[in-house]
Amino acid sequence: FIPERHLEIEMVNYKFLTPGKIVILLQGRFAGKKAIIVSTSNGSRERPFGHALVAGIERTPLKVTKGMSEKKVLKRSKCKPFVKFVNLRHVMPTRYQVDIDVKSIVKAADMKPDPDLAFPARKAMKKALKELFNKRYLAKPGSNAGISFFYQKLRF
Repeated sequence: FIPERHLEIEMVNYKFLTPGKIVILLQGRFAGKKAIIVSTSNGSRERPFGHALVAGIERTPLKVTKGMSEKKVLKRSKCKPFVKFVNLRHVMPTRYQVDIDVKSIVKAADMKPDPDLAFPARKAMKKALKELFNKRYLAKPGSNAGISFFYQKLRF
């Protein structure tokens, strides 16, 4: 168990990691993938460290042009989302912020540690995220540079 004062000190360093900020994951299965921060926390009993709930894209959509048919556009614009709790030390923030409302779909309460209860909730959450990301990808990015950055494959 980590003392409360240590948890407060830990979060002070990460004040800039706000909901809507695009981050790049550095560790684990989704290392090198982009994600949006949904919420942050100082720590809890099961996760005694500063962590964030993130929603990201595992597989980015392909490029779409004007000359493509509707069927081809729908097929190429599909993306594969993921939702995960991440240690704040394992994310690299970018300068981009997005206005995608992910918080209404992704809730920390649905991320239960019990696999029997969590599976149906996570499946429904992933489906809703997939629809939201696909819809937002096909819409015009407008003046928000973060949207176009979020949907591009990370080159490194």
